[in-house]
Amino acid sequence: MSIFEYNGSAVVAMVGKNCFAIASDRRLGVQLQTIATDFQRISKIHDHLFIGLSGLATDVQTLYQRLVFRHKLYQLREERDMKPETFASLVSAILYEKRFGPFLCQPVIAGLGDDNKPFICTMDSIGAKELAKDFVVSGTASESLYGACEAMFKPDMEAEELFETISQALLSSVDRDCLSGWGGHVYVVTPNEVKERILKGRMD
Repeated sequence: MSIFEYNGSAVVAMVGKNCFAIASDRRLGVQLQTIATDFQRISKIHDHLFIGLSGLATDVQTLYQRLVFRHKLYQLREERDMKPETFASLVSAILYEKRFGPFLCQPVIAGLGDDNKPFICTMDSIGAKELAKDFVVSGTASESLYGACEAMFKPDMEAEELFETISQALLSSVDRDCLSGWGGHVYVVTPNEVKERILKGRMD
């Protein structure tokens, strides 16, 4: 078993019309043993920027703390929030810096940029970015997430429809992966508000 699969994870981000959604499962396990059912993989950087981290849980928490620190330094120096594209470049640089002893994480970044245009991207553990205009996935459930998102995604969805689509894609995918599950956390972000919802899984 790969070290990336040790704790299990499923993270997905999807774009809509002037909005985006990011979702993850809630399971923290040690291989097939479940340790917790409320693990937080998605973190808010600011109101219009979120990051989801799949991979080894200890590295997820360490990397998140480092990113928050770097973003706060940026806010102090620039007196503004970081744009999603800038933040993606920062994450990529931090990961590449540690390429010989990498953080065992695969980030998913989602945010609203200029003119409320949604931005999503993912990268591997050494910071190679993959940009997308529809959805990005990572984690042990990524294969089934790709299939579900391909089948369900439509361009220019409004916030409510986007929430329904990403929720169904996440729940149907983690049901096919024994290392992730126990429902999910979903954030839907529009220019005016952030909605957080917790999905109940099959075992709740």
